[in-house]
Amino acid sequence: MRSLWVVVPAHQEATRIGATLNALAAQRDRDFTLVVVDNASSDETAEVARDFARVAPFPVHVLSEPEKGVGCAVDTGFRYAIGHGATLLARTDADCLPHPGWTAGARDALRRGAGLACGRIEARRDEQGPLGRAAFRALVRVAALFGRMRPAHRRRHGYLAPYRMHAGNNMAVTAALYEAVGGMPRRPSPTDRLFLNRVRRHTTAIVHARDMVVENSTRRLRAYGLVGTARWYLDKGPGRHGEDPR
Repeated sequence: MRSLWVVVPAHQEATRIGATLNALAAQRDRDFTLVVVDNASSDETAEVARDFARVAPFPVHVLSEPEKGVGCAVDTGFRYAIGHGATLLARTDADCLPHPGWTAGARDALRRGAGLACGRIEARRDEQGPLGRAAFRALVRVAALFGRMRPAHRRRHGYLAPYRMHAGNNMAVTAALYEAVGGMPRRPSPTDRLFLNRVRRHTTAIVHARDMVVENSTRRLRAYGLVGTARWYLDKGPGRHGEDPR
């Protein structure tokens, strides 16, 4: 039985999920089971995933989660994996491109004793040139610094570990820890910070895994702008914007 399961939540990603699935098929460590959770899509996202399953170099399960919200999709996928024997869990998103060493890095971090491993995110090369990618890296650093300085994240609030920026599209967690903290909040984005803080109240075994690298879509940044994106990450909603562009 495969101990590592990878979960990919997907909403309206028929045109993009193929590249994500191909990136997973190109992993150096392919000893894992993949779960794609179609989250109330009205396009052919699930069909693309099922077509991939026929030729994939690892087992693929395609689930349907009708309750819209990335937290709902992730929680459904993780609990399905745990119910089928997973002890190690990893997640990326259907608009992201994990580098070839991503699953190996996730497995290694968890086997070395991490409860939660957070990887590095970069801007997708097919969406941004060198200057755009540099700007994206700068924004990530600013966001991480803000998170560490935010009063609500200080240890006096019951946290056992210092704040470290955690991107949900590049994470790995043990099944035992996932269940112990109550899982991913079943709600729309953003959920990453809420989940991280659940973990921080439970354990200090949180690491940054340099071998876990994922190229991240910058669609939200382009759609919302800098201020709108910051507002969204602060859990203030999309403002005048409509549905999450991812």
